[in-house]
Amino acid sequence: MEVQYGDACLSLQQVYVWPRKFMNSISSVTDSPRPDQAHRVVTPEAIAAVEAIVKENRHVTMNEIATHMDMSHGSAHHIVHDKK
Repeated sequence: MEVQYGDACLSLQQVYVWPRKFMNSISSVTDSPRPDQAHRVVTPEAIAAVEAIVKENRHVTMNEIATHMDMSHGSAHHIVHDKK
């Protein structure tokens, strides 16, 4: 399988862990939220604030938006480019 799927292939350890989880009534394979995970900053209020910044200065950079909004560069990029 590793030849076919490369890094996307499950490790042998993970192959053994999943059946154990399912036998213990855990039905989700996604990660559970952790207490120390960052809170999401892509909120409707943040989107509106970023839109206002961009309308005020069309030449503003992602780093300037991120610094002004106290968010990561990736979150700023997501708001500017991926919002619907």
